Amino acid sequence: MNGADRTVRVPLHEVAHGRTGDKGNRVNISVIPYHEEAWPLLLEQLTPERIKTWFAAKGAGTVTRYELPNLPAMNFVIDDVLQGGVNGALNLDGHGKSLAFHLLSMPVEVPARLALHPEKTVG
Repeated sequence: MNGADRTVRVPLHEVAHGRTGDKGNRVNISVIPYHEEAWPLLLEQLTPERIKTWFAAKGAGTVTRYELPNLPAMNFVIDDVLQGGVNGALNLDGHGKSLAFHLLSMPVEVPARLALHPEKTVG
């Protein structure tokens, strides 16, 4: 097996970028892979259940995943994660963009050739 074919565990930001928005107590986070080939691998790993668990400390409620195969991308809508909303929360940065960075730190497993820095694996 050559090095590009080996599977590595890296933060999601090594494989995809994100866009986000927030309204009230709801955030939406889009995940867009850098390589189209990564999209089906991310679909397997970025399930609504896993996303809800990842945001459990923030009190995440319902997580809905919208699949956009023609882009390819996916959008997650997460309810009750902004601790009352940007204007009502007591936390320092309740905006959706900070939550996108949190999601992009989630570990995923992909072939090394799809990661920006495959030598920087995570545990």
